[in-house]
Amino acid sequence: MSRIDVRTIHDKEHLDFLSRQPSASFLQTPAWGEVKSEWRRESIGWFHDDDLIGVGLVLYRQLPRVKKYLAYLPEGPVIDWAAADLADWLTPMSEYLKAEGAFGVRMGPPVVTRSWTADTVKMAIADDVHRRLGDVPPDRRLDLGGHVQAVLRAEGWRPQMAEDGFSAGQPQYVFQVPLEGRSEDDVLKGMNQQWRRNIKRADKAGVEVSLGTPADLPAFHTLYAETAERDDFTPRPLAYFQTMFGALRGEDPDRIRLYLADHEGDLVAATIWIRVGGHTWYSYGASSAHKRDVRGSNAIQWRMMCDAIAAGATVYDLRGITDTIDSQDPHIGLIQFKVGTGGEAVQYVGEWDLPLNRLVYKAFDAYMSRR
Repeated sequence: MSRIDVRTIHDKEHLDFLSRQPSASFLQTPAWGEVKSEWRRESIGWFHDDDLIGVGLVLYRQLPRVKKYLAYLPEGPVIDWAAADLADWLTPMSEYLKAEGAFGVRMGPPVVTRSWTADTVKMAIADDVHRRLGDVPPDRRLDLGGHVQAVLRAEGWRPQMAEDGFSAGQPQYVFQVPLEGRSEDDVLKGMNQQWRRNIKRADKAGVEVSLGTPADLPAFHTLYAETAERDDFTPRPLAYFQTMFGALRGEDPDRIRLYLADHEGDLVAATIWIRVGGHTWYSYGASSAHKRDVRGSNAIQWRMMCDAIAAGATVYDLRGITDTIDSQDPHIGLIQFKVGTGGEAVQYVGEWDLPLNRLVYKAFDAYMSRR
């Protein structure tokens, strides 16, 4: 095979390529670079004999006071990860990024290694034997994940763990509900009894779920800020969500949606839904402590799942979970909520770094660890 070349491409080339793929992460769309305005963005393409065969969104994070960058491809790039000559795809990328001033590259290959059914996770939480999901025998193990990890290690890439100097940015463990070939009734029957009961309770209580507009983002953000205070996390500002909606809707009118769950005039839950190809995501959510008994969170999730099925999606992705399954862990409630959907816990290969300038990379790692 002749050499694969990597070079910059226009947004239109990037989007045209993504439109021909069954799915790709929304973090690899040109619009996501507009959302992350604090980073310099670039779309790059992989070419073989002038044919575009892969794309990636690169976010460049500059070091303080010097023009050296960490080149980051979140949940990407979009290439043939099953290629036998995978190293021949990665080498020209790292050479190109080094020429652009990168001292290191970080990427998150969208490749699954293992998965666990909802029943397996539920039993592991209940048995109080395992403390980490990674210690539980999986229901499915994918050879491709092991192949990719072996190639990365052989090529000098380093896996990033949360305890390392500057931790991985995207979750390695997520919870997904498979939709391909399934009807609404199939998905509903796959949920646990509590989820089905709560969906019925919300309907009986008169919870109404509707699509919002960008004008409804302040109401979403008020509820989101309340959720952040209650659950002890730092909320993003309203401007972030306004930028997100403007960028993603500008790229595709149905790329992003805002859902609102109301009960007798009160906003009880609000969520953000994103779609690229056959993949749909529950991206952000908010709920009120008031009127929790009307189960607005279950109602709004069910509406998003139904809309994902109607859109022809193959997966509904509830995004990240921690790998802890300790019944005493404060995060266990979130995992149990997602497990109730009857989907599966999925482990990706995670994020990996390639130092291009080892001295600068080491200095940056030390700088981030002090922050």
